[in-house]
Amino acid sequence: MFERDFDSDGDGRRQRLRFWLTAGVGAILVGVVAALVLLLMRANDDYDRSLGWQAHSLEVISQTRSLDAALARAEAALGRFAVGLQKGDGRVYQQQWGVAMQYLRLLQRNVRDNPPQAALVAKLTAELEARGEQLGDAALSANYNQTVAAISKYNAAGHDPALIRIDRLLTQLIRDERALLAQRNRIAASDRASLNQAILLFSLLGAAAAVIAIGATFSLLRAESERRLARREQVAESERASELEVAVEARTAELERANNALRTEMTERETAEARLRQAQKMEAVGQLTGGIAHDFNNMLAVVVGGLELAQRWLSEAPDKAQRHIDNALDGANRAADLTRRLLTFARSEPARPEMTDVDACIASFAQLIERTIGDRIALTLDLHTEGLRCWLDRQQFENALLNLAVNARDAMDGHGSLTIRTLRDEEEEATGLAVQVIDTGCGMAPEVLERVFDPFYTTKPAGKGTGLGMSQVFAFCRQSGGEVQIQSTEGEGTRVAMLLPVAKPATGLAEADSGNAAAMTAAPGTALNILVVEDDERVLAATVDAVGELGHRAVACGNPLDAEALVEREDGFDLILSDVLMPELTGPEMVAQLKQRWPDLSVLFVTGFAGDASEIASFGDHDVLRKPFTLAALDQAIRRSSEPREGQRLAS
Repeated sequence: MFERDFDSDGDGRRQRLRFWLTAGVGAILVGVVAALVLLLMRANDDYDRSLGWQAHSLEVISQTRSLDAALARAEAALGRFAVGLQKGDGRVYQQQWGVAMQYLRLLQRNVRDNPPQAALVAKLTAELEARGEQLGDAALSANYNQTVAAISKYNAAGHDPALIRIDRLLTQLIRDERALLAQRNRIAASDRASLNQAILLFSLLGAAAAVIAIGATFSLLRAESERRLARREQVAESERASELEVAVEARTAELERANNALRTEMTERETAEARLRQAQKMEAVGQLTGGIAHDFNNMLAVVVGGLELAQRWLSEAPDKAQRHIDNALDGANRAADLTRRLLTFARSEPARPEMTDVDACIASFAQLIERTIGDRIALTLDLHTEGLRCWLDRQQFENALLNLAVNARDAMDGHGSLTIRTLRDEEEEATGLAVQVIDTGCGMAPEVLERVFDPFYTTKPAGKGTGLGMSQVFAFCRQSGGEVQIQSTEGEGTRVAMLLPVAKPATGLAEADSGNAAAMTAAPGTALNILVVEDDERVLAATVDAVGELGHRAVACGNPLDAEALVEREDGFDLILSDVLMPELTGPEMVAQLKQRWPDLSVLFVTGFAGDASEIASFGDHDVLRKPFTLAALDQAIRRSSEPREGQRLAS
């Protein structure tokens, strides 16, 4: 009896020891969980605050760029108002200037917490107030039809040093905010790392708690099975085990809810980060569209102003009117060139590759480069890839070389040496060719080198460059299956290398291209009977007149559905000159229907939509002329399209 009581007391002590041990471990776990929850809440708050500052910096940068774009649109509208005296242009000026002032007020409010930025905005406000009075004076003169005074004041405003100060203030605002954004990005990354560590610790703690709870449960159940001495003790132990199991289940459910809440929080953070990346993308799009709008407004101001002035002087001073017409034509050509550069950068302008001997192409193009860079720059050709050919668009290649040469000339300030070198790219196992353009100019700073391929980014003064030269070189290399590399050191010069793939010698395309080029130079013997299909009335009239100027007979067709009846009525045509995108029936669809009755039909497609060339299969073997085109380009395209069927007529 004494031994039984002694064993019972020992079991009771062991049970109490297990109970208090479990309670102590549970209390420690609760304390650790509470500490981790506080740590997680603090890391979460820090990360939210970092994201808020990032969004604030992006908003300041976006508002600064929007202010710059609104100022550019306002000054362009004022230029048109000063030249054309159209009240609508004056209203556009007032509206755009008001938009710019709204962005300025937003900037003033958003930089109140940043004294350096607030000081810059204050200086910018003073400059814009003075600039508004100066431009308002020109607008007032234009409003009273004082053309000479308005143009004179607008011209004086265009050369005012305040423009440079305003541009520097806007640039400084963006540069300072970018530096602040970079610092905030680092802080956000650090806060996110802290948040991730807290989440990881919380997950590990949950797993450890589950393991400890399961082990404690198994231990209590095993102890309960061993104690069968007394029913009362068994019932008491069972009750304690049940209570502990309920507590463990409750804690496990609590941890599960916390884990689900953490997963939801992580999903929300990823959504916020995606929105932030989208805002950064929209900033880049805003920069691109602002640059495009600025350049096109300048060119359209030249075109519209020149044509309106030519109208006024056409009867009184034809020579003066002709000079204004020439200026307007030059502005239109610059706009077309800018469009071509944008299409090339977007890889939407179709390449017309041909087998090209790179060394021979550079040697034949060197004379134009020499004339472009001037006599004070020594041009050296160091060509070592004689006989190697690449499959590329020769015109785009020459444009890329000319862009690099012009950039080198400006970097050398018109004095120095320029070397064009070709060599095999050894890293490509004799299948690559490198074209290097090396100058002895001023070189580029690291921050300039990082953005050298960005569209509309330029270090040249206003009006000296569009900022599309290097981006066009980048687009050409990518479109040709190669890449471009650049090395530059301040004060020592710059080396740009275009790495191009060498075509296989067994293609047999070079001979075919040369034969086609010779065939394209031949001219048709007689005037042609041409059907012109175009849904735009103005383009149709201009194209018909252009065809007539070339000595051909043109029949106008404003609806592609009427083409078949016209062909049948005229007893056939020598050539169908058709637009591609038309409302009721596209050009390729119309040609497919006509060729069911007239399979020998000669066709020339004309289009200004960049996406047409990507659907090359719909054009078949017919030539495609891009809009806008010159009379010479139209003449060559008609010769190419009509020659294979020269002298043939379409039988009805």
